[in-house]
Amino acid sequence: MKLEVDVLVIGAGPAGIFTALELSKHRSDLKILIVDKGNTIEKRRCPARETGVCRNCTPCSITSGWSGAGAFSDGKLSLSPAVGGRITEYMPPEKAQELIDYADSIYRGFGARDTVHGLDTRRVEEIQYEASRYNIQLIHSPVRHLGTELAAEVLRAMYEYLQNHTRTEFWELSEVIDILAEPEGIAGARIRRRGQDELIEVKARYVVVAPGRGGAGWLTEQTVALGIETENNEVDIGVRVEVPNSILDHLTKDLYEPKLVYYSDTFELKTRSFCVNPGGVVSEEHYDGGIAVVNGHSYADPAMKTSNTNFALLVSTRFTRPFNQPIEYGRYIARLANMLTGGGVMVQRLGDLLQGRRTDESRLRKSTTVPTLKSAVPGDLSYVLPERYLISLTETLRAFDNIAPGLYSRNTLLYGVEVKFYSSKVKVSNTFETAIPRLYAIGDGAGITRGLMQASTTGIVVARDLAEKA
Repeated sequence: MKLEVDVLVIGAGPAGIFTALELSKHRSDLKILIVDKGNTIEKRRCPARETGVCRNCTPCSITSGWSGAGAFSDGKLSLSPAVGGRITEYMPPEKAQELIDYADSIYRGFGARDTVHGLDTRRVEEIQYEASRYNIQLIHSPVRHLGTELAAEVLRAMYEYLQNHTRTEFWELSEVIDILAEPEGIAGARIRRRGQDELIEVKARYVVVAPGRGGAGWLTEQTVALGIETENNEVDIGVRVEVPNSILDHLTKDLYEPKLVYYSDTFELKTRSFCVNPGGVVSEEHYDGGIAVVNGHSYADPAMKTSNTNFALLVSTRFTRPFNQPIEYGRYIARLANMLTGGGVMVQRLGDLLQGRRTDESRLRKSTTVPTLKSAVPGDLSYVLPERYLISLTETLRAFDNIAPGLYSRNTLLYGVEVKFYSSKVKVSNTFETAIPRLYAIGDGAGITRGLMQASTTGIVVARDLAEKA
């Protein structure tokens, strides 16, 4: 079976969605097909969100489907090019800020709330000054917080607009087997739709690859097959930290998400806070291969707030030759944690980790920080994370305790592991076109961005380039 379209978009996350939104605005005559291995947003249901028990759905509704992982994320839109990716490697900072402001206006047009955190520059400077006393860097980035429930509504509105007012079609539960290229450039892709035995050959004048983090491994395989040059990205591995709101309220009430960076004392490894969720919950998500990793989110509705704040604490490592499998390394660490828990996420009190002992059910019950991920299995992270990671994480928590007293407490909970599966960075032009003519690679899965906002901007750049060429 064969089908012809003008533009094939692989991946229905923010990068793919914004490609379709912007391209339809400039070229309403073009036929666009978006494919994703997950479901439409109204069919995406995570049983664990209601029962606390993951059922290992295939595909995972948290990471796959319309709007990608953004559908059930905390919905943070970072409004500075200093946070969330590498787009300033492809354009001047002023241009990057212009694109972010434009993308932000689109989010607001589809229902994003007006409130922006981190605009009080005086308070930001006070926190930066205090942090600098302990060699901690606070990266200032205003944040528009959608909340988990509103993020899904905004992205659903984008879906309805594209379906009802443009020539965009969406195929759910569709797996791209391989990308097809000819000597003169891209040709399309072969796709398997669930419930159909016959592969569909989609011929396309342009192909935009935007698979998100869940598709990072798949994209690496495709770049090898197509002979596209890549380079190793950092590997971000660490834990999700959970503490009472009282410990971080003085930072989150003004910044919402304090972006803190510290270089550990022993190994001088870059360690950073990421994805801070005031009043949030810790969650579990699954990737291909049955790997369970930890994440977190929070709701905009005050009635759904909890008494805890959680955030990721990640150690960044860039490996050099001959190593070229950063994703597989992260998977290896995650699989090791899953092996020790019987398949789920591990939790340990910081005090037990420092004393070299396993957290068990009885010790966890003594914790004054009550875990929000009820399915987490008490364990010992020292059997999972390499020593240099553990030391860097504990040294960073000790340093952060200077500006957030109580963080370096025996009852601070550490969930493991948190791994960010960034693909090897695909070599692309300033418009994100690969060495294969008319094939573009964008978003988190291409190793270029690390968040909703910058992923969205890459889609805008590609769409504008296509509008001129098509």
